[in-house]
Amino acid sequence: MEEKARTWTEGYIILFRARRKTRAAATERAESVFNDPQSRRFVWTMVAAQAMVQIGAFTLPALLPGYIDRWQLSKTEAGWLIGIFFAAYVVAVPVLVALTDRIPTRLIYAVGAGLTGFAHLGFAVIADGFWPALILRALAGVGWAGAYMPGLKAIADTLEGDAQSRAVSLHAAGVGIAGASSYAIAGLIDGIAGPSAAFAFGGVSALTALVLAWLVMPKGAPKHSRDATTSLLDFRPVFRNRRAMAWIAGYTVHTWEMAALRAWGVTFLTITAAQAGSPSWLPSPAILLAVAGLIGIAVSVSGNESARRFGRLSVVTAAMITAAVLALGTGWFVGQSMIAAAALVMIWLAAIFWDSSALTAGTVQASDPALRGATMGLHSMCGYAGGFIGPLGVGLILDLAGSNTTLGWGLGFGHLAVVTLAGFAVLRWYAASSR
Repeated sequence: MEEKARTWTEGYIILFRARRKTRAAATERAESVFNDPQSRRFVWTMVAAQAMVQIGAFTLPALLPGYIDRWQLSKTEAGWLIGIFFAAYVVAVPVLVALTDRIPTRLIYAVGAGLTGFAHLGFAVIADGFWPALILRALAGVGWAGAYMPGLKAIADTLEGDAQSRAVSLHAAGVGIAGASSYAIAGLIDGIAGPSAAFAFGGVSALTALVLAWLVMPKGAPKHSRDATTSLLDFRPVFRNRRAMAWIAGYTVHTWEMAALRAWGVTFLTITAAQAGSPSWLPSPAILLAVAGLIGIAVSVSGNESARRFGRLSVVTAAMITAAVLALGTGWFVGQSMIAAAALVMIWLAAIFWDSSALTAGTVQASDPALRGATMGLHSMCGYAGGFIGPLGVGLILDLAGSNTTLGWGLGFGHLAVVTLAGFAVLRWYAASSR
């Protein structure tokens, strides 16, 4: 008996050492890629370009209270202006990203970044009411569809394994930092030169990103080119990939909740400050959302690293349950305490960000390389479909609640908990059926 126990112990020690060596070798390979000057230059340039395309995306949510007053918008109309960006993205992304399986990705990226720049500059010059703004926001959504996932795919196609996961995490961090910073930048520029200047800054930044990406992205066709006889929008092979579909389901409700909070966070805090007052030392709502987003990025990167260590599903489970609890409670603090409301918004956004990189990296690693563009296109399309519904749903509930502000915000934010938990159940079902 003692001899058998000793044999088992020695076997576990050998297995532990083998796993440690494998993990160390993977880490060494990942680090060697990032130590290569050409690969490092490509990855960091693409991360910078993605950040510059994204920098104007949240200018409207940051300045939404002013536009609601200036254009006399209902809450539902305001929700449409935020949500149409995501709706247009959903329509365009399956085509644009699937095309990257067939033609050079940088051509798609150039269209996306160029259209983003045009939309932001147009908003600065000609937007004077709901309908022109709606059209320009839709064009911005199409532009982001041509830049976001194609840019990420360009990075993913050049790397594998841990290096790929780390690069995806860096990409998510860069986009997230830009998105968070856009609140503060928009508020700062608006205070100095007005809202049109804030949108103009986003437009010029997107056009600069086009130039940067064009200089470093591969000129040729993708390495794993999809058969041209296959239908461009045939997602059936992706739907059969249950491992990928699990992460896509999680990303859908993740983006649903994140888009809703990002769209209405500044307005929620502005109303609370007006009703309950705000300490002089507390930053403005736009700055608070920017800080919350930056904290979220750090949490997102650490979440991906934790997923590699403790398991992706464990991290996603903890993040979604925490976010659902915070969604249930935050809205009821409107007009009660600015400090409590701000703290809850910041913690809630951090919880949402916690599984952001883990979900995207999970989809990338579960995808078939020959179908990576289609897989990432479906991932992004489903996520941004949630991003369209989230802001609009909160706006509808606020209008239905009428003058009952507390009920409106309590239910407006609270219904997101149901959405998150339902998505989590679907994720677990797909994950279990893929084993």
